[in-house]
This record gives sequence, C-alpha cells and structure tokens, in this order.
Amino acid sequence: MNYILPAIFAFSLTLILTIIAIFIFPKLGLMDRPEKYGLTRKPIPYYGGLVLVVVFVITTLIYVKIDIRVIGLLIGSLLIAGVSFIDDLKNLNPWIRLFVQFLGALVVVLSGIGIESITNPFGGVIELNQIKFSIEIGQNLVQFSLLAGLFTIFWIVLIVNTMNFLDGLNGLVSGVGFIASITIFVLSVSDFNIIDQTTVATLAIIIAASTLAFWIFDFYPAKILMGDTGSMFLGFLLAVFAIFSGGKIATAFLVLGFPILDSFWVISRRIIQGKSPMKGDTKHLHHRLVELGLSDRKALIAIYLLCAFFGGSAVFLGSMQKLYLIIAMGALMVIMATIIVLYTLKRVKKSG
Repeated sequence: MNYILPAIFAFSLTLILTIIAIFIFPKLGLMDRPEKYGLTRKPIPYYGGLVLVVVFVITTLIYVKIDIRVIGLLIGSLLIAGVSFIDDLKNLNPWIRLFVQFLGALVVVLSGIGIESITNPFGGVIELNQIKFSIEIGQNLVQFSLLAGLFTIFWIVLIVNTMNFLDGLNGLVSGVGFIASITIFVLSVSDFNIIDQTTVATLAIIIAASTLAFWIFDFYPAKILMGDTGSMFLGFLLAVFAIFSGGKIATAFLVLGFPILDSFWVISRRIIQGKSPMKGDTKHLHHRLVELGLSDRKALIAIYLLCAFFGGSAVFLGSMQKLYLIIAMGALMVIMATIIVLYTLKRVKKSG
C-alpha cells in the first residue's frame, strides 16, 4: 500500500504534463530537428524528458523520506538533466557533458551512496572499502571508500551513456526504463528482510510509473520525444538505484545488458575506424534490427522482451546463476552481431 499512492500520483502527473507539453512545446519552439538525422518527417515535440524530471522531483519530495542520500541523488540527477537539456538546445562539447556526468556521480558518492563490495559468484565478496575517507557535510559525517567511489563513478557514467546510446527508436528508452525500474522495485521489495529497501523501492516505483505513462505517447509513432534530457536522466537514476541500499548491479546489468554490450561494440568499432567514440551514428543494435527487415515496432518489442527476460530471470537467481546468464547473454550478442555483419556484407556485395 505504501507504494501504490506514489505510483498513481507519478503516473497521473506524467500523463497530464505530457499532454500539456505536446500542445505547448510547439509554441515554445521545443521541437526536434529531423533533418539533422536525414529524416523527412515533420518535427515532433522534443525535450519531453523535462516532464520526467519535474514529476520525479515533485513525487520524491512528497512521498520519500529525505535524507542526505536522497538529496545527493536529486542534486546529481538535476545536474545531469540540466547539462543534457542545454546540450539538446546548443549541442555542447561531449567532454563538457562527460565532466558534468562525473560531477553528478561524485555528488552521489559524497552523499554516501556507493558500491562497498561486489558478490563473488565463486564464493565470498570482493571488498572495495579498504581505503576510506570521511567528510563532514553539514551535521552529517559521510564516509566513502576510494575504490568504491571510483567504481561507483564508472558505473554511473557507463549507464548514463548507455541509456543515451539506446535512444534511437521511439519508445525504446521509456520502455526499457520501465522494465529496468520495475525489476529493481521487485528486487528491492523481495530483499526487504535483508536490509530496509523502502527508499529505493519507492524511488523505483515512481520512475516505473512515470516512464510507463510517458511511454504511451513515446511509443512508435511518437507524439513526443524525451531527448537526451530524459535518456541521461533515466540512466543516472537507474544506475544509482542499482547501488542504493544494497547492490543490484548484476540484476541491472542483465536488464540493460544488451544496450551495455551494444555500447561497447559501437564504441570499439568507432575507435577502430578512427572516429570519435562520442560521435553518434545509426549503427546501434536497434538500428541494425530495422536494417535486417524488422519494423520499428517489432524491433522495439524484440528488445523489450530480451531486457524483460534477462532482468526478470535475474530476480530469482543466485550469483552463480546470474554469471551463467551474463555469459549466455554475451554469447547471444555475439551470434546476433555475426548475423548482422554477414547480412551487411551480403548486401554490400549485391549492391557492388
């Protein structure tokens, strides 16, 4: 019952604000630029991520107990949303975006959120808290570990950019964001007897409800787009949820595994080809699925099902089983990549 009210509130507020944004954004000139990507369709209301930001902040302030960790989460997420909104408007230097992502992650670490240890699937845990520091923030004495802090920052920046890379089809980020957040919610509730998960469970259900409401308008063909403002904001939140009040990294990795592996694949390809790893293109997994002949909707559903299957399975598995599942995911990704490459080569030969 504690989670029903924030979920209903976030869902309803997102619906209302998204409908308002669809009508108001064109008047304010907050539209996308389809010609930038070689598209011939009419512009669509953009910057819909602002709706997700507003709903999350309002709902959190109403329904979540505010402590230094929640304050750190809010400040960090607003930094990410702010620089992403400016980037949507002005096309910032990618290094500026990366610096602010690092800054947002650092705020989270200094607020006391971090990965102190990693479960070893072969037994025991890998401790990351050998080197510790203490900082007094207001009346709070916050302790953080060097290795844990560095790992946390890397994890957050990775997921932020993974979600941004994922934003290539209408409804992809909002759909995957819903699947990931509802998975983290279920895991948080099931782990309640081990450690108090009320805060992260409430935060996760807020985002699950909000992304689901936004997805109604974002699904292909979209009536509004969230832009980098929304994709990076969601990536930041999901990354932090996975390390808030107990580690859920393996589960989060499995939910977002295909987008993460796709990001590594695309970045590696760009570097090998002598291109900037931060310069966008249309060679991501979702684009490749469309090239193989799937419609946008079928490509979306395929990725939804993959994320839901691996994420849902992780909720019920132990550490060793999760490792096997990650290996299986990697193998499936290699098979899919091989099929895509062979199809591309065959098409090039035919055109040649």
